[in-house]
Amino acid sequence: MRIFDRYLRQWGLEPDGAPIRTATSRLLPVRQGAAAAMLKIARVEEERQGARVLAWWAGEGAARVLAQDGDALLMERAQGPGSLAAMARRGADDPEATRILCGAVARLHARRGRPPPGLVPLDDWFRDLWPAAERHGGVLRDSARRARALLAEPRQPGVLHGDIHHGNVLDFGARGWLAIDPKGLHGERGFDYANLFCNPSRRTALARGRFERRLDIVAAASGIEPRRLLQWVLAWAGLSAVWMLQDDADPAGTLQVAARAAAALAV
Repeated sequence: MRIFDRYLRQWGLEPDGAPIRTATSRLLPVRQGAAAAMLKIARVEEERQGARVLAWWAGEGAARVLAQDGDALLMERAQGPGSLAAMARRGADDPEATRILCGAVARLHARRGRPPPGLVPLDDWFRDLWPAAERHGGVLRDSARRARALLAEPRQPGVLHGDIHHGNVLDFGARGWLAIDPKGLHGERGFDYANLFCNPSRRTALARGRFERRLDIVAAASGIEPRRLLQWVLAWAGLSAVWMLQDDADPAGTLQVAARAAAALAV
């Protein structure tokens, strides 16, 4: 708890739950008066970059930043009962969960009347895919080929969240469904829709007919041509699988999503 003490005093906060430790940050649920908030302290530059983008969104489609000081960020905390992951697991509610995710992405991509903070180019985000595709081949090579083509000719580039999935869009009650934990990237907007096809779990993402229904919903909601979306799904799933291999995690489900996208593109 010592890491939080300075900010608890500085911002008049009271702990409201157990601290949370991740590989990239330290978090503590708190209250500021009657308001529920989350105190987050970044441990890596990726989290600092995300905090800058979260503040730039100014509560429009994302959690509102209440205070910021160096590595520390205080943001509003989701209190609503809804869960997109639970909706997806129920199966019948997955289409609505997918539409909610698409709506959240659209709000984040809306034009702002202010310049964004410095962003990470999407090309840099994919740097681990190239050597892995050469080493492992297979569907990773297909992912790399598609990714290179997409990155060479981006369409409608802008500020990207970078990690849209069922656990990063939360129920904020009267404020609606809002995004948390952005990465702060710049590139084609289609990239932000790709990760939802891999989530919230292997079982739900690969349930019979799920991939195809999601593709129809996302294409209609985003206005992006289905084939372009499939290319982004293939590119992203390959990159995600590479990161899983680096972390000694099992990439089987993500590779199956990549293979499904590759098969659809081959038709």
